[in-house]
Amino acid sequence: LLLGSAIGRDFLPTLDEGSIWLQVTLPPGISLAKATSMANELRAATLEFPEVAFIVTQLGRNDDGTDPWTPSHIEASVGLHPYASWKSGDSKAQLIDRMSARFARLPGMTVGFSQPMIDGVLDKLAGAHSDLVVKIYGNDFDETRALAGRVRDVLREVPGARDVAIDQEPPLPQVRIVVDREAAARLGINVADVADLIGTGIAGTPVDQLYIDERRYDIAVRFNGASRSDPGAIGALVLTTPGGARVALSQVASIRLDEGESTITREMGHRHLTVRLDLHGRDLASFLADAQGRVEGRLHYDPSRFRITWGGQFENQQRAQARLALIMPMVMALMFVLLFAQFRNLRQPAFVLLIVPLGALGGLLALYLRGMTLNVSSAVGFIALFGVAVMDGILVVANINRLREAGTALREAVVRGARERLRPVLMTASVAALGLLPAALARGLGSDVQRPLATVVVGGLFTATGLTLVWLPALYYLVEAHVERRQRRAPAPVDAAGPMGAAT
Repeated sequence: LLLGSAIGRDFLPTLDEGSIWLQVTLPPGISLAKATSMANELRAATLEFPEVAFIVTQLGRNDDGTDPWTPSHIEASVGLHPYASWKSGDSKAQLIDRMSARFARLPGMTVGFSQPMIDGVLDKLAGAHSDLVVKIYGNDFDETRALAGRVRDVLREVPGARDVAIDQEPPLPQVRIVVDREAAARLGINVADVADLIGTGIAGTPVDQLYIDERRYDIAVRFNGASRSDPGAIGALVLTTPGGARVALSQVASIRLDEGESTITREMGHRHLTVRLDLHGRDLASFLADAQGRVEGRLHYDPSRFRITWGGQFENQQRAQARLALIMPMVMALMFVLLFAQFRNLRQPAFVLLIVPLGALGGLLALYLRGMTLNVSSAVGFIALFGVAVMDGILVVANINRLREAGTALREAVVRGARERLRPVLMTASVAALGLLPAALARGLGSDVQRPLATVVVGGLFTATGLTLVWLPALYYLVEAHVERRQRRAPAPVDAAGPMGAAT
């Protein structure tokens, strides 16, 4: 139990995809020209590292609203040379640390690191491109953003947190136009007329069409870029009253520069902001417990107005743990039933199954020594380990029973039975261990998922095999000898007829 509590817990081991995916946030409201210049700076800084083979960036978004990203966002795919060709000798994690330090010197950029495939998985899972997210729900965006900022500050202090940020952009400068309905009503002007006028001046309204090579193009008229953000120019727009009088927009509406949310995210109909972060050098379960304790202990808010939820990979981890907590007892119960059908008693199935928790000690020790975590991959490894350990135990116990049925004394049957099954047990364990040893030591792409499984089986077989050959025969002898002594001490059954019946 102590060893198991010292090992971290994750959903899946981190898969090295052999590339890097950058999520770059620029200042809100940045122009496309300036964003292009900053993207060039990012590319130049990335290519300074000899381990980088190429970088492809994309910025901005299309105009039809199908892209959820704001314009002030850059995504970059960074291809890496094969690890064997790296002259620096650094690992990928060390390269990311060096790149992070270099990108921190780029003004106006917040850079997050991920990988292409896992980035998409996390986006579908938690709605953010990070290992862990905290969602703050509330209707008042000013107060919700203030609470999200406090959550972000607390999470930055938790060991293992990296790239902690609020996912949504901060408020942007905006032109706020509020119609004075009473003034408009006195002049006979509808609010819809005001909206149409503003739409014409800012968004543009088609006034004619142009035909070029049988193609038709709309010609729209609107303010130039400077005037579209000038309250004075917008206020000078002219409305026509039903009586034919011309009225400036500023007479029926207040126009001022203000700040407002550029995006409003909702989930299940509720507004929320998201604080995202990535993990570095720490397992998910321990980090989550630490972070939740700090947030709940240091933040005070009104639960009737705000709600804080956590999302990310740990949701899958918790679901997987719940399923394994159901599957493992079912597997043990099924094995016990099969062993009972084999040995026709309760003692010997218990002998064999006692190897399982003791054999798991080797798997846990192997994970601990290699700095790995308990995850779905290692759990599958434990199931495979239990199967091999139980099979070896059956070989030994069944052979001892066979010798006893042939009339061999208990002590001799135990010694001979264990000795005769030494080679089969060693061969079974050796084949499994040697077959998985390359997977346990592999370092290539995709090996991260299979490495915990192989480590558990290889490490667990060392202890399971020793227990099968040494501990199991000794336990068999002690228990069966005690059973024989009890049977010898038990009084012999008396015939119902007895001596008196014979005399009669």
